[in-house]
Amino acid sequence: MSCSLIGTCYAGRAVLTVHLLCFFQRFELHIIRLLDFIGLLVLSEMTLFSSLEPPLSSETLEALSNSGFKFCTPVQEKTIPPLCSHRDVIVGAGTGSGKTLAFIVPLVEILRRIQPDNKPNQVLGVVISPTRELSSQIYHVAQPFVSTLKNVKPVLLVGGVDVQTDMQKLEQQGSKILIATPGRLDHIMDRIDGLDFRNLEILILDEADRLLDMGFEKQINSIISRLPKLRRTGLFSATQTEAVQELAKAGLRNPLKVLVEAKLLSGASPSQEFGSSKLPSGLKNEYLLCEADNKPSQLVDLLIKSKYQKIIIYFMTCDCVNYWGLALPQLSLLKNFSLISLHGQMKQIARDKALATFSSLSSGVLLCTDVAARGLDIPGVDFVIQYDPPQDSDVFLHRVGRTARMGRKGSALVFLTPKEEAYVYLQRSRKVPLEARECSDEAPDVIPEIRSAALRDRDVMEKGLKAFVSYIRAYKKHDCNHILSWKKLEIGKLGMGYGLLRLPSMPDVKRRSLSTMGFIPVTNVNLDEIKFWDKSREKQRKQKLQAKLLAQEVEKRERKRKESRKATSGVGRKKPAKKRRAIQSVEEYDELDREYSLIKKLKKGKIDETEFANLTGTLDLMCNL
Repeated sequence: MSCSLIGTCYAGRAVLTVHLLCFFQRFELHIIRLLDFIGLLVLSEMTLFSSLEPPLSSETLEALSNSGFKFCTPVQEKTIPPLCSHRDVIVGAGTGSGKTLAFIVPLVEILRRIQPDNKPNQVLGVVISPTRELSSQIYHVAQPFVSTLKNVKPVLLVGGVDVQTDMQKLEQQGSKILIATPGRLDHIMDRIDGLDFRNLEILILDEADRLLDMGFEKQINSIISRLPKLRRTGLFSATQTEAVQELAKAGLRNPLKVLVEAKLLSGASPSQEFGSSKLPSGLKNEYLLCEADNKPSQLVDLLIKSKYQKIIIYFMTCDCVNYWGLALPQLSLLKNFSLISLHGQMKQIARDKALATFSSLSSGVLLCTDVAARGLDIPGVDFVIQYDPPQDSDVFLHRVGRTARMGRKGSALVFLTPKEEAYVYLQRSRKVPLEARECSDEAPDVIPEIRSAALRDRDVMEKGLKAFVSYIRAYKKHDCNHILSWKKLEIGKLGMGYGLLRLPSMPDVKRRSLSTMGFIPVTNVNLDEIKFWDKSREKQRKQKLQAKLLAQEVEKRERKRKESRKATSGVGRKKPAKKRRAIQSVEEYDELDREYSLIKKLKKGKIDETEFANLTGTLDLMCNL
C-alpha cells in the first residue's frame, strides 16, 4: 500500500513537472524578469520612501506609489534627505541605480515648500543633462511629480527643435523648471532677458562627467555664472573624474559626497568579485575574440540564439549604424527581426520615434552609437553587444549599464580581435571584469549574402564604404591607442567583415601602410554600373553623372582654350602707348640714317637720281610733278 502511494506520488510529481516545464517554456521571459525583481527586494536592504527624514509630502508619496515606487534604492536613500535639508551633494553611483528619482523628488519637495507664485518668468529649478534623449527621459519621469505642484510646469529645452519656438513658449508662458541640454539653455539665456533666475532654488547637473567630456565646459560655466550662489546644487555622475571634481569646487558649497557601490548577488563568480563594485549586480560581462572578417557571422549567430530578447548593439560611428541598419535586414536569417537604428545625426523626431518604438517592444534589436550609452532607462534590456569597443574607454561601463538595471539580470558582450585582447586587462585594471566566451562553430557565413545585397543595391555598397572609412578614422582617435593600435589594424579582414566589393582608394591602402591580407575583391563587376534599388535615387544618380560628364567636357574645352591663348599670347596684342612711342622713335631714326646714306651715294655718283627716287619712295611724287 505504501509502495502504491509512493508510486502515485512520483507519478503526480512527474505530471506536475511536465506542466511546470510547459509553463516555463511559454512564459520564460516574464518569469525570469519577475524573479529578478523579487530577488532585488530580497537581496537588498530596502528602505521605504515614507520612512525618509525629513518626511516627504503625501502628494509626493502618492505620486511615487502610483508610479510603482515604494522602496528607495541606496542612492535615493542617501541623496534625497540631504538635498531636501539644504545641502549640496556630489553623487557617484553606477548605471541603473535610480539617480533620476534621487534628484526629481528633492526638486519637487523644495518647490512645494516655498509655494511658488504666478510670476511666469521666474525660474526656480534647472536640470542639465548631456543629451537630448536623456533630457527628454528626465522630463517624462518628472511629469507625474511636478503635476502635484500648483503654478509649476516644466519646459524641455533641447536641440533639434526650432529655437524660436522655445523662445516664444518661454516668453508667453514662462516656466518654473527648465530641463535642458547645456548648449540650448546657454543659447536661450543669451537671447531672452526676461527669464528671472534670482530666486533659483536648485540646480542639477546629471551625468556631469559626460557634460565635460562632450565639450560643454564653456556653456556650463556660462550658465553657472548667471545663477545665484545661494542655491542647492546636485552633481550626479557614474564616474568621478578630475574635471568633475574641479567643477564641484567652482559650483558647490561644502558638498556632501555620496558614493554608492553596486552589491553582488549571492553566488557571483570569482571573476565578478574582483572589482565588482563598478558593475551592475546581476550582469554577466563577457568578451569574444574573433577576426574582423568573422564578426558579422558571430553577431548573426548571437541574434538568432537571442531571438526573443531585447538587445542593444553599439557601433563606433553613425555611418556604421546606417550601414548595418541597412545590411542586416537583407539577410534571410534576420527577416523576422525588429531592427531599429538610432544615432546622433538623425533628426530629433526620428530619434524620439526610434527610442519610443524600441522601448515599447518586448523583444527587438537597437543599433546605435554612444548617444544611447548614458542615463537612458530603456525597460527590459536583456543583452548588450558592443560590436565595436567605444572610442572613450570610460563609456564601456555606461554601455553595459543599459542592462541588469535595478538588480535585474542581464548579459553584455564586447567583440575584440586577437590583437585587441589587451583591452580586457585594461578594463580589469579599472575594476570592470570580463569573462571569455568561445566563438560559435555553428555561425553561418553571411559575407556572401551581404556582398550580393551590395551588388543588387548601390545604397548598400556606398553605405558600406562610408562605414568602413568612418570606422578607420574613428579608430585612429581611440583614447587607448597604445592598446587598440591603428598601425596594427588589418583592413583587409576588416573590409571583408564589412562585405565590401573592393577596398576604397585610401592613402593608407595605396601606401600599403596597413595590412590588406585576407581581402578578396569581387572581379568582373563594373562598380559604376551598380544601380540603386530605389528608382528615384537611380534617376537622380544618372542625372548627376550626366551633369558631371558635361562639366568635365566643358572644363576640358576651357583648358584647351587657355592653352591655345597662352601659346599665341604675343600675336596681335596691342602694345602699351609708351612702348609704341619707343618703337616708333627707333624706326624713324633708322629711316633717317638710311636716307642720309643714299644721299651720300647720290653725291658721289654711285647712284643716279632715278635709283635714289626709287629707293626712297619719291619716284611717284616726281612723276606727279
